[in-house]
Amino acid sequence: MPGKRRMASAATRSSKPSVNDEIAHLRDLDLAGLRRRWQTEFGRTAPQHLTGYLLFRILAYKLQADRFGDLDADTLKILERVGGISQSDRLANELTALDRRRSTPQAGAVLVREWDRRSHHVMVTPDGFAWNGQTFESLSQVAFAITGTKWNGPRFFGLRAQTTASLEVLE
Repeated sequence: MPGKRRMASAATRSSKPSVNDEIAHLRDLDLAGLRRRWQTEFGRTAPQHLTGYLLFRILAYKLQADRFGDLDADTLKILERVGGISQSDRLANELTALDRRRSTPQAGAVLVREWDRRSHHVMVTPDGFAWNGQTFESLSQVAFAITGTKWNGPRFFGLRAQTTASLEVLE
């Protein structure tokens, strides 16, 4: 008998759809279906101003957060401290600082990025980033100076990419 109980619980666990399957199901829902799913997930009606695209994104995030865990403790602390809209600038600054701590190498590091068959070396300084004899406040400004188009600087230099094939950090 104990063997049967184990098999039944294993079958129950395996019958739970994967996150990918649940997200694929969300993609097939129309706006009304997304609103019904919102009601089920959050226990209240979906805000009327949210588009189907945003409803899908929020629901997909919730599915993943429920299954794999939500935001890290530092980010949650910042969000909990923010009480109202009047503090939105403070929140934005704190989140930006938190993001920079995670993606900006220490002063003295050199980032190397190849672009248009040229190797570009950017020195991380205490005041910003030095490239081509100029100092920039952000990596995004450096990326714009190099390419002439707007880029997310940390992504351009491979600091947020999964692989760092085009990035060398020399200390």
